[in-house]
Amino acid sequence: MKSTLHTLAVCAALLLGTLQTARAADTTPAYPDLLLDDVKHIVTAPARWEQQQWQDFGLATLAVVGTAAFIDRPLRDEMRRHNGNSRFMRDIERFGAQYSLGILGGFFLAGTVGDNDKALAVAQDGLTASIIASGIVTPALKYVTGRSRPSQSADVYRFRPFSGAASFPSGHTTQAFAVASVISSHYDETWIKCTSYSVAGLVGVARTYHDAHFASDVLAGALIGTLVGQSVVDYNQQRRAGKVALVPDMTPGQLGLSLAGNF
Repeated sequence: MKSTLHTLAVCAALLLGTLQTARAADTTPAYPDLLLDDVKHIVTAPARWEQQQWQDFGLATLAVVGTAAFIDRPLRDEMRRHNGNSRFMRDIERFGAQYSLGILGGFFLAGTVGDNDKALAVAQDGLTASIIASGIVTPALKYVTGRSRPSQSADVYRFRPFSGAASFPSGHTTQAFAVASVISSHYDETWIKCTSYSVAGLVGVARTYHDAHFASDVLAGALIGTLVGQSVVDYNQQRRAGKVALVPDMTPGQLGLSLAGNF
């Protein structure tokens, strides 16, 4: 998980610098502004939730608790019957780590080289969702819950808050679904949506297959990644539609910022 966070930080730094240069003459908000505003928007979202959002959150929580109560143990025992040495599972698992960042890098290149705004938006939103979901939300929950991994304890319900145990939620699954939900939100083609979510789902299966996570860890990661990814896309699409940005205002005798936009 630490290597994934480090890779995210490096990718973010590279993307920040490149986007600022490539889009300097555009009125589209600069990526650092998008990122900081997205973090604030997502973190404070529960304060703006209405009854429907709280009901959805309750159902999601109930699903995770139910999975922990009825599926975690039997699925863990079933997975342990396999040797956990499948090359396919090892490869598919990487779509929740370095492969997912490679995919975002591909969209970034397609957007910059091919002047494709949609591809560039996928790269921006995908990296932002990854930073928020995989770099902030999931690590915080891991630290607070302190659940032991299946490979570390025979007890399915061993939670030791702030102990450093990091099973709940699954970070790989969070990352995979964050990227999948961003791609699926930007493209209407059914095959793209099915492929994105199928690969993300297989990442979760691989994590249970390797005895790294319980089923409830995977479900929680999938819900977090999907919610954050869709929220980031929805929020940024509204902002891009208006193309509002703060730009330097350097007139004789004064230095400041002005608001530029297309409406």
